[in-house]
Amino acid sequence: MAETVKSVPRPLGQAVTLTCRDGVVLHGHLWPARGQAVARVIINPATGVLARYYHYYADFLAGEGFEVLTYDYRGIGLSRPADLRGCSYRWRDWGEQDFDAALRFMSGREPELPLMVVGHSIGGYLPGLSPEAHRIDRMLTMGAQYAWWGDYATGHRLRLFWRWHMVMPVLTAIYGYFPGKRLGWLEDLPAGVANEWSFRRPRMERTHPAHERGCVLARFAAVTAPILAISVTDDDIGSAAAIRRTLSYYRNAERIEASLPPSFYGLEAIGHFSLFHSRHADGFWKDTLHWLKDGVNPWQPSGGRASV
Repeated sequence: MAETVKSVPRPLGQAVTLTCRDGVVLHGHLWPARGQAVARVIINPATGVLARYYHYYADFLAGEGFEVLTYDYRGIGLSRPADLRGCSYRWRDWGEQDFDAALRFMSGREPELPLMVVGHSIGGYLPGLSPEAHRIDRMLTMGAQYAWWGDYATGHRLRLFWRWHMVMPVLTAIYGYFPGKRLGWLEDLPAGVANEWSFRRPRMERTHPAHERGCVLARFAAVTAPILAISVTDDDIGSAAAIRRTLSYYRNAERIEASLPPSFYGLEAIGHFSLFHSRHADGFWKDTLHWLKDGVNPWQPSGGRASV
């Protein structure tokens, strides 16, 4: 008889709402620290990924003494409007408004505790867009990039260019939003986000009006929190080049890189999305605690810190 595998119920945090400066209301969950609280953490999702995907990791961190916030960006998941068609929400709104609201929310809770960000993919780029980004004390990013096609991994570039920079803008123009869910690629995206991705330039600030570019660069430069930026060698989107392109904007932060081959954890593949899956709880998740608690890079042979 085949062994029955029991599914683990998805953990549930406390439902919260976040009000952005422009009046948009976001929905998320708060995970109070169990035991002595050591720090506050905001988890920023990847593009088109529901916040609930990170709930297992959030619950894990709460068990280690972190107060954690998960939330859906505007246009996604619990923060999706009734009709996404024609919605003009952009990536820049996710940083300037949504992450900013999350940062202000967590800044008002347990202010004596360090405030940290765990950012996946675009979630590691967005903090630099918030006018309050200087409040961050430490950042941990995974595959953090802003999707310029020239940084896609060699051997995958044409396939990804076709998907995200040819198919996506055409379907977005037809439907008024990107129907990613019906394609099985990711969640549906607001037209503004999809088009900002499709027509991304190698210089991030070029996606902003000329008179705003200096302010955008200054916000990134205001971040002085140490950043540990993780890339995975089989990640076709968050390549080492893509990681470094994002890190270059955080020019006043201590920037530390860690490149992980899947074999480090005895795996054949990891890719861009799987590190937050619960199967990594005894490996990658536990290793992240060294950085979040002590500021130590566990992937350095010496267990120390190495700046780039």
